[in-house]
This record gives sequence, structure tokens and C-alpha cells, in this order.
Amino acid sequence: MAFIIKPLVTEKMTRITEKSSVDRTYRVKSKGGEERTKKATPRYGFIVRPEANKIEIKKEVESLYNVKVISVNTLRYAGKRMARYTKAGLIRGKKSAFKKAIVTLREGDTIDFYSNIQ
Repeated sequence: MAFIIKPLVTEKMTRITEKSSVDRTYRVKSKGGEERTKKATPRYGFIVRPEANKIEIKKEVESLYNVKVISVNTLRYAGKRMARYTKAGLIRGKKSAFKKAIVTLREGDTIDFYSNIQ
């Protein structure tokens, strides 16, 4: 069963992906006071089915894109009520609820969403 609906290619998610995909190291202080450097790992976003769990999302991303997933973070968004004014009067509706998954990959792995565009 396909749990991934589509990849997220919004401005916000693209900014997160670019920030995490650049070969960048940053310093991390531990409780003992010692400093060490840590490399940034690439992160990608997907819209997934609301009933999908982290394990299923991880397996599907690994099989679809041939990458190694380190972690999966999920967020649930509630549907919002919307209203618009038209000639016919006030029309009320609701946007559908969805679930978003942010996937962190192993260092060196990347996903190219635009490789299949002709």
C-alpha cells in the first residue's frame, strides 16, 4: 500500500532541504564542555496518508529512492474551514486534513525530485 502521496516542494521545505544538504559542519557542545564538529544531514518532506506510521514511511522512502533513512518526523494538520463570497452568496467549505513527514537521510544520500521531468 502506498503511504507517500507526493513530495513537498514548497519554498519552506526547499529552504530546509538546502540548509541541511549543503556540506556544512557546525560545532556542538556536550555536557562535559567539550566541543566537536557535526555534519548536517539532508532532510526532505513528503505528504503522506494520515494512517501511515514512521516505520512504514521509512520503508517506502528507502525502497522508492534507494537511500538510507536515519529518522522520520511526522506532523498532523487539521482541515481548516474556509468561506468565500460569490455572486450566488456565501459558500462555505473545508480544506482536507493531511499528514506531513520530514525524512532525514544518511550523510551523502540525496533525492532528486526533478529527474523524471522531460
